[in-house]
Amino acid sequence: MNRRALLLVNRHARRGKEALSQAFSKLQELGFDLQEESTEKPKQLPDIIRRWSDRVDLVIVGGGDGTLNAAVDGIVDTQLPLGILPLGTANDLARTLAIPEALDEACQVIANGTQQRIDLGWVNGKHFFNVASLGLSVQITKQLTKEIKQRWGVLAYAVTAIRVVGRSRPFLAEIRSNGESIKVKTVQIAVGNGQYYGGGMKIAEDAAINDQRLDLYSLEIERAWEIIPLLPAMKQGQQADLPGVRTLQSQEIEVYTHKRRPINTDGEITTYTPAKFRLIPQALSIFVPG
Repeated sequence: MNRRALLLVNRHARRGKEALSQAFSKLQELGFDLQEESTEKPKQLPDIIRRWSDRVDLVIVGGGDGTLNAAVDGIVDTQLPLGILPLGTANDLARTLAIPEALDEACQVIANGTQQRIDLGWVNGKHFFNVASLGLSVQITKQLTKEIKQRWGVLAYAVTAIRVVGRSRPFLAEIRSNGESIKVKTVQIAVGNGQYYGGGMKIAEDAAINDQRLDLYSLEIERAWEIIPLLPAMKQGQQADLPGVRTLQSQEIEVYTHKRRPINTDGEITTYTPAKFRLIPQALSIFVPG
C-alpha cells in the first residue's frame, strides 16, 4: 500500500521552484501518495500539518533550516515522522543527519532509510533543531537577504558576517545553569542542540542531535572583529580551548540581559530575552540514511 505523505515545499527556498516538480515525480515513483500544500506564510505550516494529521503517514518538508524551524511545532504536536528535502542555503540539519543534498538521493532516504528519534531545543515556547543565539548572529540574520543567499549560497553567512562584525558591540548578560549564575560581557551567546549551524560551523566538537544535552558558548571578546582569528577553531567546534570563549553543557539554561534582545532559532528571529532554554529528548522521528 502506498504511504500517504504531506509534501510541504518552500517555493522561495534557494532551490525551491525548480525542485518541486522533480521531487514530486521522484516521490511518486518511489510509491508515495502525495498531498501537496503550500503557503506564502511559513507560520501557517504547523496548522497545515495538524489539519492533515489523521490523513497522512508522514510529513515531507522541502526547504532550508528556516522552513523546517517554521514547521517543527506541528510535527512535534502530531508526532508524524519527518522526511527532509534540503533545498535551502545552509541545510545544517540535513548536514547533521548526513542527508544528501542531491534531490533524488534525499527522496531515496525518505523511501528506504531508517527512522531516528532526535532531540530538540526549546526556548520560550519555540522549538529549534540546530541552534538558538543572540548577539552577533542576530545582526547577521537581519542582514542575510534573499539576494545575498541566491548570489553566494552557503558563503552568504561568511560574507554577511564580514559586513556586520565591525558594527557589533559587547553586551552584558547573566547565564544561569547547573546551579550557577555567571555574569558575562559578550558579543554572542549560542545554545546548540544539533551539530552544525551557520552554514557548516560546529556548535561543539562532539555535539550530536541525540546526545540529550545543550551546548552553550559565549564569545567574551572586547571587539567583534577579534572573532576572525577564532573562526578556524570554531568551524571545527573546538572553541572550548580558545581564550575569550566560555562553554558549558546542560539540559536547562537561562539567559538574562539588561535590555530585551532578539533571539534567532535556526536562522529566524522568533523570541526575545529573558530566555529559558530546555532540551526536549527524543522529541520526534526523522528519516535518515540506513
